[in-house]
Amino acid sequence: MTAEAEFDPPVGVAQDMGRGIRRVLAPNPSPMTFRGTNTYLLGERGLAVIDPGPDDPAHLEAILNAVGPGQRITHILVTHAHLDHSPLARQLAEATGAPVLAYGDARAGRSAAMTRLAAGGLSDGGEGLDLEFQPDTALRDGEEITGDGWTLWAHWTPGHLGNHMCFAARGAVFTGDLVMGWASSLVSPPDGDLTDFMASCARLKTIGAEVFHSGHGAPIEAPGARLDWLVAHRQGREADILAALGRGAASARELAGTIYTDTPAALLPAATRNVLAHLIDLMGKDAVRPLDPLGADARFARC
Repeated sequence: MTAEAEFDPPVGVAQDMGRGIRRVLAPNPSPMTFRGTNTYLLGERGLAVIDPGPDDPAHLEAILNAVGPGQRITHILVTHAHLDHSPLARQLAEATGAPVLAYGDARAGRSAAMTRLAAGGLSDGGEGLDLEFQPDTALRDGEEITGDGWTLWAHWTPGHLGNHMCFAARGAVFTGDLVMGWASSLVSPPDGDLTDFMASCARLKTIGAEVFHSGHGAPIEAPGARLDWLVAHRQGREADILAALGRGAASARELAGTIYTDTPAALLPAATRNVLAHLIDLMGKDAVRPLDPLGADARFARC
C-alpha cells in the first residue's frame, strides 16, 4: 500500500510534522480534495497559518484550538483563492487580528493568454473560485516574510491558478495545489494555464526542498522525483492528445473520453478541462489549431 493510500489522519487534530510544522485536516473530503484540505501551522510562539481552508466553523475552531499557551497567530498565508483553501482566512483574521497575505485576489496573476480567452467568453470550469477573497497584503514574487523565530519565502507559481504561491521555510515547501502526492494538479482554463504550470514546476525544482507539504495528501518526501513525474505525466498527455488528433479532429471532451479511459465519470469534466489546457498550450506551440471559435466545445486539428 502506498503512503498516499495509507494517508487518513484524524480530522481537526493538530499533528506534528517536524521542523516546527503542524497540520490540521479540514472536514471537506471529496473526489477533488482527497481526505480534505491541509492547513499548516508554522512556529513555536508567533504562528503562521498556511491555507486556512474552507468556510467551516468546525475547522476554524480546530485551528484556534491548535494555538497553545504562550502562542498566537501572527500571519495568515494563502497559496491560492480556491474555495477549499482561502474562505476561512477572513474569519481567522477577525478572530486573531493577524493579517492575510497572498499574491492577490482570485483573478490576480492570470496570464495574458488566459485573459484574452476569458474576454472572448471562455468561462471557468466551476472549480470554485473564491471571488470574495482579498488579502490585506499582496506579496511579491520572492518576498521574505519574517515572524517569531521563522522566515518564509514566497514564490509566485501560477499554473493551477494565476494567484498561486508556494511558501518555503526550514527545508520544506508548502506547495498548495501545484504539486500533490495523491494526484496530478488540475489545470483548468482560463483560471489555470498549462504553460505557466510547466514553468512553475521547473522553478520549484530550483528551490532544493527536502520535503513538500501540499494542500491535500501526505508529505512528499522525494520532491525532485515528484516534479519529474509531474512533468513526464504532462508530456505523456500531450503525446496522447497529438496521437489522437492524428486520427482526426476532436473536441476536448471527445479527447478526454478517448484518453482518460480509467477515470471515474465524476472526474471526466475535470479531465476535459485538463485536455483543453493542453490544447491551448499546443496552440501556443503552433502544433494544433481550433476549427471553431475557441471555447470549451471547440474542435481542434493538428497543424
